[in-house]
Amino acid sequence: MPRLQGVDLPPNKPLHISLRYLRGIGPTTSLEVCAKANVDPTRKANELTDDEIARIANLIDREYPLVEGSLRRFDGSNIARLKEIRSYRGERHRKNLPVRGQRSKTNARTRKGVRKTVAGKKGVKDK
Repeated sequence: MPRLQGVDLPPNKPLHISLRYLRGIGPTTSLEVCAKANVDPTRKANELTDDEIARIANLIDREYPLVEGSLRRFDGSNIARLKEIRSYRGERHRKNLPVRGQRSKTNARTRKGVRKTVAGKKGVKDK
């Protein structure tokens, strides 16, 4: 199982698909990396030689600086900055609510987590 940038690539998928498991590398970039490293993108990842893996790793290090760990740190620092300056987006991150304007009254279960039932919330009428 090849390992790049601290991520295990899936062995039984074509290389151009396996490279997408690295954060910051998408469809276009994965095909570019295969072309620049002179590797067939349709070969399975477990069929690669150590030399080919080393060429791909060196290419990614040299030409794509914001990949995997450095990209995660970059995104994390941006979110931390938003939280620090107490912006609206930062407050949404802090409260684990949707950040980009989505409705949150009924949906947003992925972001908010499992429902927490509140007793007596529905149908309370004053006399």
